[in-house]
Amino acid sequence: MKLRKVTAASATVFALALTATACGSDDGDSGSGGDGKKITIGIKFDQPGLGQKTPQGYTGFDVDVATYVAKKLGYTEDQIEWKESKSADRETMLQRGDVDFIAATYSITPKREAKVDFAGPYLLAHQDVLLRADDDKIKSPEDLNDAKLCSVTGSTSAQNVKDKLAPKAQLQPYPTYSACLPGLQNGAVDALTTDDSILAGYAAQSQFKGKFKLAGFKLTNENYGIGVKKGSDLKDKINKALEEMVADKSWDKAVKDNFGPANYKNEPAPKIGDVKS
Repeated sequence: MKLRKVTAASATVFALALTATACGSDDGDSGSGGDGKKITIGIKFDQPGLGQKTPQGYTGFDVDVATYVAKKLGYTEDQIEWKESKSADRETMLQRGDVDFIAATYSITPKREAKVDFAGPYLLAHQDVLLRADDDKIKSPEDLNDAKLCSVTGSTSAQNVKDKLAPKAQLQPYPTYSACLPGLQNGAVDALTTDDSILAGYAAQSQFKGKFKLAGFKLTNENYGIGVKKGSDLKDKINKALEEMVADKSWDKAVKDNFGPANYKNEPAPKIGDVKS
């Protein structure tokens, strides 16, 4: 087989073609911020008030925070690609580069910090209990003894209450938090427990407005952070964006818009790096 002789001119054309291809790449790489065509963000799709996929689009506090951060990184809303980030998949998604960052009720813990980096925290939540609005019997965690406590498959929240605070609590298994709410409303269960922000999101839905209340027990501290790949330079950029969100009151507006109907008594916006144990 004869090899063609490559002229200097043809080599130049080839090099230019490669350069054009590289510049036109649509890989969503946003490491330098704003110069890519899109940014991919992980959120929950099934948590009202925090991250929810609806026929009209994506809503929730995490969505508002992520959208604000993306804007500060140089991206418009239509340049955001939302990707569902289930709890068990979050570290893997970041490590593989499936997403640029994750804002999905993602509590900062030492175990997770060994695998990914976190910007924030941007919200301090607590494990709490949701009750019927007219319930005046459960005033402390100990009052959950003999109460029917909704236990969601895959969650340890209810079991923690039984193990540490109310050993006589009767755990009632349900597949999801959404399934617990009708049971709580009709008296099949007496209480539902998980993070107060998640409970507030559910209680703030129009069909449940005024029907539930948060007990305010503050059983644990849950420091929500924005996860990024280990070593990513996005961490510092996101932290700066979060500080700006608090400073210009966009953070307060997002809290009111998403949790207001549930009378959620949120903690003040946490300082960057201040992780409560």
